[in-house]
Amino acid sequence: MAFQPTNSFKSSKVQGFNRILLGFLFLTLELLNPLNLERASAQQTPYYQGKTIRVIVGYQPGDTHDLWARMYTRYMGKYLPGNPTFVVQNMPGAGGMIAANHVFNLTKPDGLTLATVGGALYFNQLIGRAEVKFDWNKFTWIGTPEPAGLLVYMRTDAPYKTLDDLRQTNDPPKCSATGLGSAGYDLPRLLEDILGLKFKVISGYPGGADQDLAMERGEVHCRAFTIEAFFGREPYFTWVKKNFVRVLLQTVQQRHPKLPDTPTIYELMDRYKIPPERRRLASVYLSSGRFGSRPIVSSPGLSAERANMLRDAYAKTLKDPEFLEEISKRGWSVDPVYGEELQALAKEVTSQPPEVIDWLKKLLSK
Repeated sequence: MAFQPTNSFKSSKVQGFNRILLGFLFLTLELLNPLNLERASAQQTPYYQGKTIRVIVGYQPGDTHDLWARMYTRYMGKYLPGNPTFVVQNMPGAGGMIAANHVFNLTKPDGLTLATVGGALYFNQLIGRAEVKFDWNKFTWIGTPEPAGLLVYMRTDAPYKTLDDLRQTNDPPKCSATGLGSAGYDLPRLLEDILGLKFKVISGYPGGADQDLAMERGEVHCRAFTIEAFFGREPYFTWVKKNFVRVLLQTVQQRHPKLPDTPTIYELMDRYKIPPERRRLASVYLSSGRFGSRPIVSSPGLSAERANMLRDAYAKTLKDPEFLEEISKRGWSVDPVYGEELQALAKEVTSQPPEVIDWLKKLLSK
Protein backbone atom coordinates (compact mmCIF):
# COMPACT_ATOMS: atom_id res chain seq x y z
CA MET A 1 0.00 0.00 0.00
CA ALA A 2 1.47 3.37 -1.15
CA PHE A 3 2.31 6.13 1.38
CA GLN A 4 -0.04 9.14 1.32
CA PRO A 5 1.03 12.45 2.94
CA THR A 6 -1.33 13.51 5.67
CA ASN A 7 -3.06 16.92 5.92
CA SER A 8 -1.48 17.47 9.33
CA PHE A 9 2.01 17.41 7.79
CA LYS A 10 1.03 20.02 5.20
CA SER A 11 -0.57 22.15 7.88
CA SER A 12 2.56 22.14 10.08
CA LYS A 13 4.70 23.33 7.16
CA VAL A 14 2.31 26.16 6.38
CA GLN A 15 2.11 27.19 10.01
CA GLY A 16 5.91 27.26 10.29
CA PHE A 17 6.19 29.39 7.17
CA ASN A 18 3.53 31.76 8.47
CA ARG A 19 5.38 32.16 11.75
CA ILE A 20 8.59 33.03 9.89
CA LEU A 21 6.73 35.50 7.68
CA LEU A 22 5.06 37.17 10.64
CA GLY A 23 8.39 37.44 12.47
CA PHE A 24 9.99 39.03 9.44
CA LEU A 25 7.15 41.52 9.08
CA PHE A 26 7.32 42.41 12.79
CA LEU A 27 11.10 42.95 12.59
CA THR A 28 10.72 45.13 9.50
CA LEU A 29 8.04 47.26 11.15
CA GLU A 30 10.21 47.71 14.26
CA LEU A 31 13.18 48.77 12.18
CA LEU A 32 11.01 51.29 10.34
CA ASN A 33 9.43 52.60 13.55
CA PRO A 34 10.21 56.38 13.68
CA LEU A 35 11.07 56.18 17.37
CA ASN A 36 13.60 53.42 16.76
CA LEU A 37 15.02 55.24 13.75
CA GLU A 38 15.41 58.37 15.92
CA ARG A 39 17.18 56.37 18.64
CA ALA A 40 19.53 54.77 16.13
CA SER A 41 20.26 58.12 14.54
CA ALA A 42 20.93 59.68 17.94
CA GLN A 43 23.38 56.87 18.74
CA GLN A 44 25.23 57.42 15.48
CA THR A 45 25.24 61.27 15.37
CA PRO A 46 26.80 63.24 18.26
CA TYR A 47 24.27 65.61 19.81
CA TYR A 48 26.20 68.80 19.13
CA GLN A 49 27.15 67.99 15.55
CA GLY A 50 26.04 70.80 13.22
CA LYS A 51 24.71 72.90 16.13
CA THR A 52 25.63 76.35 17.42
CA ILE A 53 25.92 77.27 21.10
CA ARG A 54 25.05 80.86 21.94
CA VAL A 55 26.95 82.48 24.81
CA ILE A 56 25.16 85.52 26.24
CA VAL A 57 27.45 88.01 27.97
CA GLY A 58 25.63 90.33 30.36
CA TYR A 59 28.20 93.07 29.78
CA GLN A 60 29.56 95.27 27.00
CA PRO A 61 32.05 94.19 24.32
CA GLY A 62 35.61 94.64 25.58
CA ASP A 63 34.61 94.10 29.22
CA THR A 64 36.57 91.38 31.03
CA HIS A 65 33.49 89.12 31.01
CA ASP A 66 33.34 89.53 27.24
CA LEU A 67 37.07 88.93 26.72
CA TRP A 68 36.93 85.71 28.76
CA ALA A 69 33.86 84.43 26.92
CA ARG A 70 35.48 85.01 23.53
CA MET A 71 38.57 83.22 24.77
CA TYR A 72 37.09 79.98 26.13
CA THR A 73 34.60 79.62 23.27
CA ARG A 74 37.52 79.22 20.89
CA TYR A 75 38.54 76.02 22.69
CA MET A 76 35.43 74.54 24.27
CA GLY A 77 33.89 73.13 21.10
CA LYS A 78 36.58 70.51 20.62
CA TYR A 79 35.66 68.96 23.96
CA LEU A 80 31.98 68.55 23.08
CA PRO A 81 30.71 65.59 21.00
CA GLY A 82 30.10 66.89 17.49
CA ASN A 83 32.40 69.93 17.83
CA PRO A 84 29.71 72.69 17.74
CA THR A 85 30.39 76.29 16.80
CA PHE A 86 30.02 79.12 19.33
CA VAL A 87 28.52 82.59 18.93
CA VAL A 88 28.99 85.30 21.59
CA GLN A 89 26.12 87.76 22.06
CA ASN A 90 26.39 90.80 24.33
CA MET A 91 23.28 91.66 26.35
CA PRO A 92 24.48 94.34 28.80
CA GLY A 93 22.49 96.05 31.51
CA ALA A 94 21.72 96.10 35.24
CA GLY A 95 24.92 94.35 36.27
CA GLY A 96 24.09 91.24 34.21
CA MET A 97 20.48 90.97 35.39
CA ILE A 98 18.98 91.45 31.92
CA ALA A 99 21.02 88.51 30.63
CA ALA A 100 20.16 86.37 33.67
CA ASN A 101 16.44 87.03 33.26
CA HIS A 102 16.64 86.24 29.55
CA VAL A 103 18.41 82.91 30.00
CA PHE A 104 16.15 81.82 32.82
CA ASN A 105 12.86 82.60 31.06
CA LEU A 106 13.41 82.71 27.30
CA THR A 107 15.79 79.87 26.43
CA LYS A 108 15.12 76.17 25.94
CA PRO A 109 16.76 73.54 28.19
CA ASP A 110 18.58 72.08 25.18
CA GLY A 111 22.19 72.84 26.10
CA LEU A 112 22.52 75.41 23.31
CA THR A 113 22.62 78.53 25.52
CA LEU A 114 25.23 79.61 28.04
CA ALA A 115 25.60 82.92 29.84
CA THR A 116 28.08 84.81 31.95
CA VAL A 117 26.45 86.95 34.64
CA GLY A 118 27.44 88.71 37.85
CA GLY A 119 28.34 86.45 40.75
CA ALA A 120 26.46 88.57 43.31
CA LEU A 121 23.15 88.90 41.45
CA TYR A 122 21.42 86.56 43.88
CA PHE A 123 21.36 89.30 46.54
CA ASN A 124 18.60 90.96 44.54
CA GLN A 125 16.61 87.73 44.69
CA LEU A 126 17.11 87.45 48.46
CA ILE A 127 15.83 90.95 49.14
CA GLY A 128 12.88 90.53 46.78
CA ARG A 129 13.57 93.08 44.06
CA ALA A 130 10.84 93.17 41.43
CA GLU A 131 13.40 93.25 38.60
CA VAL A 132 14.50 89.69 39.40
CA LYS A 133 12.82 87.11 37.17
CA PHE A 134 15.08 84.16 37.97
CA ASP A 135 15.76 81.63 40.72
CA TRP A 136 19.52 81.47 41.32
CA ASN A 137 19.27 77.94 42.61
CA LYS A 138 17.57 76.65 39.43
CA PHE A 139 20.15 77.75 36.89
CA THR A 140 22.31 74.93 35.53
CA TRP A 141 25.76 75.84 36.82
CA ILE A 142 28.71 75.10 34.51
CA GLY A 143 31.71 76.63 36.30
CA THR A 144 33.76 79.73 36.99
CA PRO A 145 37.43 80.31 36.14
CA GLU A 146 38.36 81.52 39.62
CA PRO A 147 36.85 82.93 42.82
CA ALA A 148 36.59 86.72 42.83
CA GLY A 149 38.50 89.11 44.99
CA LEU A 150 37.25 92.70 44.90
CA LEU A 151 39.01 96.02 45.28
CA VAL A 152 38.20 99.71 45.37
CA TYR A 153 40.40 102.05 43.36
CA MET A 154 40.40 105.85 43.24
CA ARG A 155 41.91 108.60 41.12
CA THR A 156 45.25 109.58 42.63
CA ASP A 157 44.40 113.28 42.36
CA ALA A 158 41.19 112.89 44.41
CA PRO A 159 41.26 114.88 47.68
CA TYR A 160 40.83 111.74 49.82
CA LYS A 161 44.30 110.56 50.77
CA THR A 162 43.58 108.10 53.57
CA LEU A 163 40.77 105.77 54.63
CA ASP A 164 40.20 108.01 57.64
CA ASP A 165 39.48 110.85 55.20
CA LEU A 166 36.66 108.70 53.79
CA ARG A 167 35.25 108.09 57.27
CA GLN A 168 35.24 111.79 58.16
CA THR A 169 34.25 113.52 54.92
CA ASN A 170 30.94 115.31 54.43
CA ASP A 171 31.39 115.25 50.66
CA PRO A 172 31.85 111.57 49.71
CA PRO A 173 33.64 110.57 46.51
CA LYS A 174 31.50 109.47 43.56
CA CYS A 175 31.86 105.80 42.61
CA SER A 176 30.51 104.45 39.32
CA ALA A 177 28.36 101.31 38.94
CA THR A 178 26.22 99.55 36.35
CA GLY A 179 23.40 98.79 38.74
CA LEU A 180 22.00 96.70 41.55
CA GLY A 181 23.75 93.41 42.12
CA SER A 182 27.06 94.60 40.72
CA ALA A 183 30.17 94.91 42.87
CA GLY A 184 30.35 98.59 41.92
CA TYR A 185 26.99 99.18 43.57
CA ASP A 186 27.03 96.74 46.49
CA LEU A 187 30.58 96.90 47.86
CA PRO A 188 30.59 100.65 48.65
CA ARG A 189 27.33 100.11 50.57
CA LEU A 190 28.93 97.32 52.56
CA LEU A 191 32.04 99.38 53.33
CA GLU A 192 29.88 102.24 54.56
CA ASP A 193 27.80 99.94 56.76
CA ILE A 194 30.66 97.87 58.20
CA LEU A 195 33.65 100.25 58.20
CA GLY A 196 32.03 103.68 58.08
CA LEU A 197 33.69 104.62 54.78
CA LYS A 198 31.54 107.09 52.83
CA PHE A 199 30.82 106.86 49.10
CA LYS A 200 28.21 108.23 46.73
CA VAL A 201 27.33 105.58 44.16
CA ILE A 202 26.39 106.77 40.66
CA SER A 203 24.68 103.81 38.98
CA GLY A 204 23.24 103.33 35.50
CA TYR A 205 26.44 103.10 33.45
CA PRO A 206 25.91 100.55 30.62
CA GLY A 207 29.24 98.82 31.16
CA GLY A 208 32.91 98.95 32.00
CA ALA A 209 34.03 101.06 29.03
CA ASP A 210 31.59 103.83 29.98
CA GLN A 211 32.86 103.79 33.55
CA ASP A 212 36.46 104.00 32.33
CA LEU A 213 35.60 107.12 30.31
CA ALA A 214 33.75 108.62 33.27
CA MET A 215 36.85 108.11 35.40
CA GLU A 216 39.12 109.74 32.83
CA ARG A 217 36.74 112.71 32.42
CA GLY A 218 36.60 113.22 36.19
CA GLU A 219 32.86 112.50 36.46
CA VAL A 220 33.62 109.95 39.18
CA HIS A 221 36.49 109.38 41.58
CA CYS A 222 36.31 105.67 42.33
CA ARG A 223 35.02 102.25 41.39
CA ALA A 224 34.71 98.83 43.05
CA PHE A 225 35.21 95.71 40.96
CA THR A 226 37.36 92.58 40.66
CA ILE A 227 41.08 92.31 41.24
CA GLU A 228 41.33 90.05 38.18
CA ALA A 229 39.78 92.65 35.88
CA PHE A 230 41.97 95.42 37.29
CA PHE A 231 45.07 93.46 36.33
CA GLY A 232 43.53 91.94 33.20
CA ARG A 233 43.05 94.66 30.60
CA GLU A 234 43.52 98.24 29.49
CA PRO A 235 43.20 101.00 30.51
CA TYR A 236 44.33 99.69 33.90
CA PHE A 237 47.80 98.68 32.72
CA THR A 238 48.38 102.26 31.61
CA TRP A 239 46.63 103.85 34.56
CA VAL A 240 48.79 101.98 37.05
CA LYS A 241 51.96 102.73 35.09
CA LYS A 242 51.14 106.45 35.02
CA ASN A 243 49.96 106.49 38.66
CA PHE A 244 46.54 107.71 37.53
CA VAL A 245 44.75 105.54 40.12
CA ARG A 246 45.55 103.86 43.41
CA VAL A 247 43.93 100.89 45.16
CA LEU A 248 42.40 101.63 48.56
CA LEU A 249 41.51 98.16 49.84
CA GLN A 250 40.82 94.56 48.82
CA THR A 251 38.32 91.93 50.01
CA VAL A 252 40.42 88.73 49.95
CA GLN A 253 41.50 86.99 53.16
CA GLN A 254 45.21 87.40 52.43
CA ARG A 255 46.74 90.26 50.45
CA HIS A 256 46.84 89.53 46.75
CA PRO A 257 50.41 89.04 45.42
CA LYS A 258 49.93 91.99 43.07
CA LEU A 259 48.64 94.20 45.92
CA PRO A 260 51.14 93.58 48.72
CA ASP A 261 50.77 97.11 50.16
CA THR A 262 46.97 97.29 50.08
CA PRO A 263 45.04 96.38 53.27
CA THR A 264 42.28 93.77 53.23
CA ILE A 265 38.81 94.36 54.58
CA TYR A 266 39.61 91.86 57.33
CA GLU A 267 42.63 93.91 58.43
CA LEU A 268 40.46 97.02 58.43
CA MET A 269 37.80 95.34 60.55
CA ASP A 270 40.57 94.62 63.06
CA ARG A 271 41.86 98.21 62.84
CA TYR A 272 38.43 99.72 63.45
CA LYS A 273 37.47 97.09 66.05
CA ILE A 274 34.33 95.92 64.27
CA PRO A 275 32.24 93.66 66.59
CA PRO A 276 31.79 89.94 65.74
CA GLU A 277 28.12 90.23 64.72
CA ARG A 278 28.99 92.85 62.10
CA ARG A 279 31.86 90.71 60.83
CA ARG A 280 29.48 87.78 60.37
CA LEU A 281 27.17 89.91 58.26
CA ALA A 282 30.10 91.08 56.15
CA SER A 283 31.08 87.45 55.54
CA VAL A 284 27.59 86.76 54.11
CA TYR A 285 28.16 89.39 51.44
CA LEU A 286 31.77 88.40 50.77
CA SER A 287 30.77 84.77 50.20
CA SER A 288 29.47 85.85 46.79
CA GLY A 289 33.10 85.91 45.71
CA ARG A 290 33.06 82.11 45.67
CA PHE A 291 31.02 82.31 42.44
CA GLY A 292 33.76 84.41 40.87
CA SER A 293 33.02 87.45 38.76
CA ARG A 294 32.44 85.47 35.55
CA PRO A 295 30.37 82.37 36.42
CA ILE A 296 28.90 80.38 33.52
CA VAL A 297 25.29 79.17 33.66
CA SER A 298 22.88 77.43 31.33
CA SER A 299 19.09 77.20 31.16
CA PRO A 300 17.10 75.77 34.08
CA GLY A 301 15.80 72.24 33.59
CA LEU A 302 18.74 71.05 31.50
CA SER A 303 19.12 67.27 31.55
CA ALA A 304 21.90 65.80 33.67
CA GLU A 305 23.50 64.28 30.56
CA ARG A 306 23.84 67.60 28.74
CA ALA A 307 24.79 69.48 31.88
CA ASN A 308 27.63 67.01 32.41
CA MET A 309 28.73 67.40 28.78
CA LEU A 310 29.01 71.17 29.18
CA ARG A 311 30.67 70.99 32.59
CA ASP A 312 33.21 68.46 31.36
CA ALA A 313 34.00 70.51 28.25
CA TYR A 314 34.41 73.70 30.30
CA ALA A 315 36.68 71.95 32.81
CA LYS A 316 38.85 70.49 30.02
CA THR A 317 39.06 73.89 28.34
CA LEU A 318 40.50 75.45 31.50
CA LYS A 319 43.21 72.75 31.45
CA ASP A 320 43.96 72.98 27.73
CA PRO A 321 47.71 73.73 27.25
CA GLU A 322 47.14 76.17 24.38
CA PHE A 323 44.39 77.95 26.31
CA LEU A 324 46.60 78.24 29.41
CA GLU A 325 49.50 79.56 27.34
CA GLU A 326 47.28 82.19 25.76
CA ILE A 327 45.78 83.48 29.00
CA SER A 328 49.22 83.50 30.61
CA LYS A 329 50.39 85.94 27.93
CA ARG A 330 47.49 88.20 28.92
CA GLY A 331 48.40 88.04 32.59
CA TRP A 332 45.27 86.03 33.46
CA SER A 333 45.09 82.97 35.68
CA VAL A 334 42.68 80.15 36.52
CA ASP A 335 41.73 78.54 39.81
CA PRO A 336 38.47 76.88 38.75
CA VAL A 337 35.36 76.18 40.75
CA TYR A 338 33.36 73.54 38.89
CA GLY A 339 29.66 73.21 38.17
CA GLU A 340 28.67 70.65 40.81
CA GLU A 341 30.19 72.76 43.58
CA LEU A 342 28.53 75.94 42.30
CA GLN A 343 25.18 74.13 42.08
CA ALA A 344 25.43 73.23 45.76
CA LEU A 345 26.67 76.73 46.64
CA ALA A 346 23.70 78.33 44.85
CA LYS A 347 21.34 76.36 47.05
CA GLU A 348 23.31 77.28 50.17
CA VAL A 349 23.50 81.05 49.62
CA THR A 350 19.83 81.43 48.71
CA SER A 351 18.79 79.89 52.04
CA GLN A 352 19.44 82.71 54.50
CA PRO A 353 17.76 83.39 57.88
CA PRO A 354 15.33 86.33 58.14
CA GLU A 355 17.77 88.51 60.11
CA VAL A 356 20.36 88.31 57.31
CA ILE A 357 17.78 89.11 54.65
CA ASP A 358 16.58 92.10 56.69
CA TRP A 359 20.17 93.36 56.93
CA LEU A 360 20.71 92.92 53.19
CA LYS A 361 17.49 94.82 52.48
CA LYS A 362 18.66 97.76 54.57
CA LEU A 363 22.16 97.61 53.09
CA LEU A 364 21.23 97.38 49.42
CA SER A 365 18.18 99.61 49.44
CA LYS A 366 20.01 102.81 50.37
